[in-house]
Parts: sequence; structure tokens; C-alpha cells
Amino acid sequence: MKTVDVVTIGAGGGAYPAGFRLAKSGMDVVMIDDKGVMSGNCLAEGCVPSKAIRESVNLYRISKKFDFWGLDGQVAFEYKKIIAHKDNVQKFRYAQHAEELKEALPHLQLVKGHARFLDDHTLEVKTEKEKEVYRAKRAIIVASGSETSILPINGADLCITSHDIFSMNPKLQTLPKTMTIIGGGYIALETATFFNELGTRVKLFKRSDRILSDEVDLRFSQTLRQFLDPNIEIVTGARVMEVERVQDGYRMSYVKDDKTESVTSDIVMMAVGRRSVIPEGADKIGIKTEHGRIIVNNAMQTNIPHIYAPGDVNGLSMLFHSAVRQSLVAANNIMAGNTPIDYMNFKTVPTTVFTFPEGAYVGILPDEAKSKGIKLVETSSPFKIDARAQIFGEMDGEIREFFDAETMKIVGAWVIGLDAGLLIGELARLVEGGFTVKEVAEFADQHPTTAEGIVKAARKLI
Repeated sequence: MKTVDVVTIGAGGGAYPAGFRLAKSGMDVVMIDDKGVMSGNCLAEGCVPSKAIRESVNLYRISKKFDFWGLDGQVAFEYKKIIAHKDNVQKFRYAQHAEELKEALPHLQLVKGHARFLDDHTLEVKTEKEKEVYRAKRAIIVASGSETSILPINGADLCITSHDIFSMNPKLQTLPKTMTIIGGGYIALETATFFNELGTRVKLFKRSDRILSDEVDLRFSQTLRQFLDPNIEIVTGARVMEVERVQDGYRMSYVKDDKTESVTSDIVMMAVGRRSVIPEGADKIGIKTEHGRIIVNNAMQTNIPHIYAPGDVNGLSMLFHSAVRQSLVAANNIMAGNTPIDYMNFKTVPTTVFTFPEGAYVGILPDEAKSKGIKLVETSSPFKIDARAQIFGEMDGEIREFFDAETMKIVGAWVIGLDAGLLIGELARLVEGGFTVKEVAEFADQHPTTAEGIVKAARKLI
């Protein structure tokens, strides 16, 4: 048995930020991860590779818009080169993380293996060669992340998933002419817009009557949808029945309005969300779960105070940057002897859907405000009056801000359009700081940037 101060299950965003902080404080930390590398699914098949593809596609999209013609009279691309670029970004970042890990030795170590609980301080780790036992004196961090959800339908194994598009050396190496996507969350929508821009005919099918999760503000999702390319055929209220291989590709059958219909395409992608991965033995030692997710408080503690569960495994905010902050909350509380001194504020975590155009939001939006009896005052600035948006010819969308009517403090915002993923960070800080409309309006945001719209919107209210 090897005894250390802290063991993490996983080495992704929910684990390694805590690992580095705890190691820096002098604690001995071991991270157990079945991939054997840091960064979890974000780098393996999520945020980084998908955005590497997105930005490559965006360059192609802009080139078409401004008629940057090639020698043959048209803008050209090679999908395999886009994939190669994505792979290179992943390789570069893995090497970067390996160097960071070297600098943290000997206090921080990474072990490739599969962990299971023996008791609330002890883990058995199955490595490629043997089984080892680790005892954590101070705490255990469960950061086992999430995995792709699969619908229990006939032919599910015929579908590709995000893993087959975004992982290193992915299964999908050529551009399909036609593509069917099952799902309407952010992964489905982002992938649909990427391939649509490259010329693939995309049809997307969603079980509910709206895009994005039902937890996302309805008005936001409706507003984003109206700006998506109408070439993407979105079918809502569709219940997928099965997928089967046919001579000219794959046929997906579905029911809509009590009628059974089907669509045939080169490939079918299943993108119906992600589900938490709970380590083996967690139930036996009494870690409480609900709806397949580990229950935590805002200090990231489970019902066992020295066991923490930051990141996707708790299902509260399944985003890498959120996992990083949750990981640091856990580390700070471990250093305080498992006494909560730091807390996670999920309301100020920004979310971005990297479609064309982007959509991003943070804080309390109209649906939640209505359910909680909070009266809002809202204001907006459309991108059609924004200098940077005009320069790029990207004038669709808006910046919209929501203020508590009683205090006139900003409590929420969304951005749909150019630079949404960047702007939402500034808005999140304003929400977190509880800035008043006067304070927002008085800031001299830089010209000509889209951030000017944040101030312009607030100035309308004073």
C-alpha cells in the first residue's frame, strides 16, 4: 500500500488544477487516470479539438465571404488537413501538460490505471501490469468526468459520436456529403454548423420542441435558432426509433406527429449529451448520488466531507472552465482541513455555444427570473450598429443585459453573434461583482471592439 495526502480519480479539469495547488502547498498527490495523460475529455475529444476544427472552418467561411479566390476560381480546403491541424494542437498541448507535470514532481504524480473504492480513504488501482493500493490520508477527489450518452435504440452502434470526429486520428477522415445528427444540444448544433459550412447537407433531429437543453432559457434558444443557417434542417418533436445500414448509407427512422418517417444519409451522428462516470465502489462506501450524478455542496464536498466531486461527475455545470474552478474550490477546502472556506458560484459560470454565429449566456435569464419572482429590466445593443461587426460583415445578433429591477444590479446577460465567447467573460465578471447599471455604463470599453456594446446597452437605461 502506498500512502499519500490526496488521491484524485481522473486527471482532467476537475482534478489537475487541485493537484497542482495541493502539490505546491507541499502535499503529496497522486492522480489516477485511465488515459494516462492530463486534461481529460476536453483535450481528448472535446473543447480543444472541436474548436480547432471550428476556427479552421471559420477561416474558410470568412474567405468565402470576402471572395478570397484560389487559382482555380474558388476557395478550397482539404478536410484531412483540418483534421491534421486538430491533431497537432492536441499533440502540442499534451506535450505542454507533460512538461508542467515534470515541474511538479515529486509531489504530484500521474498513474495510468482504473481506480475503484475499497473504503473512504483507500483505492485499488488496476494498471497495465498489476494492481496497486493507494491510501489518501487527507482527501480523495472524484473527478472521473463524463462519457457520451447513447440512446438505447436498434442500430445505435452504427452511429458515430463526437469521439469519432474530434479524437486524435479520428474515425471520420473524409467529408460526408450528407449527415444526420440525433440531438439538439450544443455538441449537436456546433457540429451541424461546422459541417454545413464545409458543404455537407445536414439534418438535425431533436426529441423536444426546441434546440438546446430544456434547462437553457427558452428565449435565448429561440433567438439563437433564428440566426442559424436555414440550410441546416432542424426537425423538433422527433422521436428516433432506429438506425440501419442500407445500400446508399444509413437510414434513420423517427416518429413525428404520430407518423413514422425516415431519412438516409452518408453518416448518422449521435449527439444526445453526456453522462457522469461514477467510480466503481462509490455506492458501497456510501457516496450519495441522484439521477446518475454525485451529489455535492457548494464546497464541492460529497456527503463524506473528505471526499470531493468537482467537474462533470456532479452534473451541475459540465464545462471545462467550470470544472477548473470547482477543482480549486476543493483544493482550498482540503488545505483548510476539509473545513469549507471556499465555495463555487455556479450562477457566474459563462456558457458558450460555438455555432455560427456563437451564442453565450450567464447568470439569471428571463425563465429563471420568472420562476423565482424576480422582476427584470432588460436592455440590448444590436450588432448592426457595432463598428467591429460592420468591419467583419457579421451584423446578426445582439448583446442583451438583465438587471434586477429593485437594485438595478446586473444579474444576467446573453450575447448572440460576433465574439460572443469572449464578451460573455466580461459580462460574467460584471454579474459576479454585482455591478449597477451606472457602473456598467460608465466604463470606457475599447473602440472599435464588440465590447463597446456592453456599455452602449447599459447607457440606454440611464
